[in-house]
Amino acid sequence: MTDFGARQPDTNTETLIDFMARFATSEQFNKVFQEGMSLVEETANYLDGPGRQDARTLDRHGSIAYATESMRLTTRLMQLASWLLLQRAVSAGELSEDDAVKEKTRINLEEIGPGSELSGGDQLPDSLTDLVDRSLTLHQRVLRLDQMINERSEITGDSDNPVGDQVGKLQEIFSASQK
Repeated sequence: MTDFGARQPDTNTETLIDFMARFATSEQFNKVFQEGMSLVEETANYLDGPGRQDARTLDRHGSIAYATESMRLTTRLMQLASWLLLQRAVSAGELSEDDAVKEKTRINLEEIGPGSELSGGDQLPDSLTDLVDRSLTLHQRVLRLDQMINERSEITGDSDNPVGDQVGKLQEIFSASQK
């Protein structure tokens, strides 16, 4: 099991960065990071290759649904990749704590979910649908991690073992994602 450390930070910002810096060097984070970056690459390859051919077979409504869903997918993946890269940069010491907090405000994880149903959405190719589903699963995992980080920043020391609490939450998240 990864040791996340128990340094007592001076401010909430340091708490946020301290926890994430330790988590971002863990095996669990590396798995999420690799999954996210692989999904970005796989999506780009699909949209630039077979996806173009798949889109040509759709009628007008299907083509609009394909274009809309492709844009949602790429936007979602870029926001997720930005979040993952930010966490990795902090843990590697490439980004200061203050800069990380500023950069995080540019990442909007809340508005990149599934969106509304689309007319012609039933025509979407299975390959695109699979990429969308996998991106939404990754999005939920990152949202939970982000929420844990935000909760961690609010801890004031009243907890008997805040690090242990966070490790337990991480184990729950990754256990649930393996099912």
